[in-house]
Amino acid sequence: MDHTNTLSETNTNHEHAMHNMHAEHHEGGHDKHAGHHTADFWKRFIVCTIISIPVLALSHMIQQWLGYQFTFPGDKYLLAVLSTFIFIYGGHPFLKGLYNEVRSNAIGMMTLIGVAISIAWAYSIAITFGLRGMDFYWEMATLIDIMLLGHYLEMKSVMGASRSLEMLVKMMPSTAHHIMNGQINDIPVSNLQIGDRVLIKPGEKIPIDGIVIEGESYVDESMLTGESKPVKKEHGEKVIGGAVNSNGSLSVKVTSTGKDSYLNKIVKLVADAQKIKSKTQNFADRAAKILTFIALGGGLITLIVWLLLGFPFVFALERMVTVMIISCPHALGLAVPLVVAISTSISAQKGLLIRNRTAFENARLITTIIFDKTGTLTKGAHELQEVKVLNPHYNETELIRLASGIEQHSEHYIAAGFLRKANELNIQIPKSENFKYSPGIGLEGIVEGKEIKVTGPNYLRAQKIKIPESLHETSGTVVYLLIDNIIGGYFIFSDQIRESSFEAIQKLKRARIKNLLLTGDNEKVAKEVSDELKMDGFIANVLPHEKLDKVKALQQKGEFVAMTGDGVNDAPALAQADVGIAVGSGTDVAAETADIILVNSDPMDIASLILFGKVTYNKMIQNLWWAAGYNILAIPLAAGILYKWNFLLSPAVGAVLMSLSTIVVAINAQLLKKQL
Repeated sequence: MDHTNTLSETNTNHEHAMHNMHAEHHEGGHDKHAGHHTADFWKRFIVCTIISIPVLALSHMIQQWLGYQFTFPGDKYLLAVLSTFIFIYGGHPFLKGLYNEVRSNAIGMMTLIGVAISIAWAYSIAITFGLRGMDFYWEMATLIDIMLLGHYLEMKSVMGASRSLEMLVKMMPSTAHHIMNGQINDIPVSNLQIGDRVLIKPGEKIPIDGIVIEGESYVDESMLTGESKPVKKEHGEKVIGGAVNSNGSLSVKVTSTGKDSYLNKIVKLVADAQKIKSKTQNFADRAAKILTFIALGGGLITLIVWLLLGFPFVFALERMVTVMIISCPHALGLAVPLVVAISTSISAQKGLLIRNRTAFENARLITTIIFDKTGTLTKGAHELQEVKVLNPHYNETELIRLASGIEQHSEHYIAAGFLRKANELNIQIPKSENFKYSPGIGLEGIVEGKEIKVTGPNYLRAQKIKIPESLHETSGTVVYLLIDNIIGGYFIFSDQIRESSFEAIQKLKRARIKNLLLTGDNEKVAKEVSDELKMDGFIANVLPHEKLDKVKALQQKGEFVAMTGDGVNDAPALAQADVGIAVGSGTDVAAETADIILVNSDPMDIASLILFGKVTYNKMIQNLWWAAGYNILAIPLAAGILYKWNFLLSPAVGAVLMSLSTIVVAINAQLLKKQL
């Protein structure tokens, strides 16, 4: 009987996490927002749009379209000055991006925009000072306006997707009611130490992670774990910093602070997940770079072809500029990162912490999911159902009392069951000495001068102690009590199936995902649970080190396997599985071997996670197809392939369509919020 319950932890840093949160979602040539915040783009857009009004009014082409005439001496020079201001002030982010991309040999979208507006401005200046043709001032001005607006909307969307991280951090109170020597004083949370006691009053936010040592109340953890209903907290229960206390007062002992707190671990995990690129995102980056070269090459080819066909240089140049404008892979660069930001953030709010983006996206490939029984499909809160006395010198109460004396040192679910029963029967738990835990054997120690062992059937078999025949097919977990190496009796514990397990299994069945039960219990227990939940099968009598082999065996049959477990005994199997899901980690969110961590042990979270992974991947593919497909169709139109039918795309219309493509991608990504 394994009484260990040790989870590994990660050292996190809040400041580093929040810095990462604001890091750009593109790298290299796509780092187009460096040095330019959302407010800066909005300011430049407003200023340039206002100045664009006289630019449009002074442009001869606009006057011809609208049928009016507005000229005065020097008007073309005023037009040039206003347009030059827009080019320098409004175009600065794009020109700087062009410089950075060329310098770092990472040609990308900013190169396209920078080249397009530079060509339009330089050509128009040449027209102003004597070159024959029509200037592009109004096209350049409106292009810059639209590009500034498009970048503002993109940055706002990304920041909006990451805002949940800021919300999590802002939830933490700055002060706490510190209890010392019976006195209560308000002190900064940063001054609290592990082991300190704090008072949480009704309606207050809990300032730290800790364990309830006095009081009883219901706590709202919905913003942290996704648990919609308030959770009852009483003596010995864990509470999470950032949760809201409801109706009662709680005295809490501090267990973690600062960077080791649950909330900061979530911030770090989410920030890291948003930063790490998956295969789909890397593919999108490569596609955007390829499209950039196609656009640049396509623009030059367009210019050459129209010149060879005998068209005026100004017409050929206009077609080239339009191709470069409309083929900017702006939407393609946003397609995947925005979905990543949104899906990771809303998952964290629901208690689903993604450590491996690729594994999360691979949820669509899962054919078989293995459920660890205890604590996942069942509640994991084993209740003592029966006490059988085998030594006439003792009674049931005495056996429970002696066993509890040893079990009070353990955090195992069996130990919790013993202590609950002792509390229920008002049994005074005795002190124990020389406590020792032996893996695979159980617990032992000295209670009131007697050598007490609480152990499982494996130890009895090893010691060649006969096990009663009636227990071979017992539907429950059997624990023996040895007093001075003589069996005093045994206890039968039973677990309860979670109500949500039924719906979770049916949800997976509808998705055509095979589900198997994996347990160390005997076949009778495994079959009962499997049959009751109508699962596809079970694997019983599995020791912790054998779980890895079971996963491998399924993979060798061609199955794409997801494994659920507690992240401790199941670590090798979680690492071997194609998708490893650690469940019931509570405040210890650092299950290192798992790809995805579920804060709660609710099986519905597992089903929802897998289906949400499928939806997220589909959103990425939809965005990639929209962005890339749009460009593939738009480039020939911009080049003038339909010129024979009197259809031409102007640079300004090209800019509008390009920005529209970006907005469509952003809206499609936002629809993810309705999927979980």
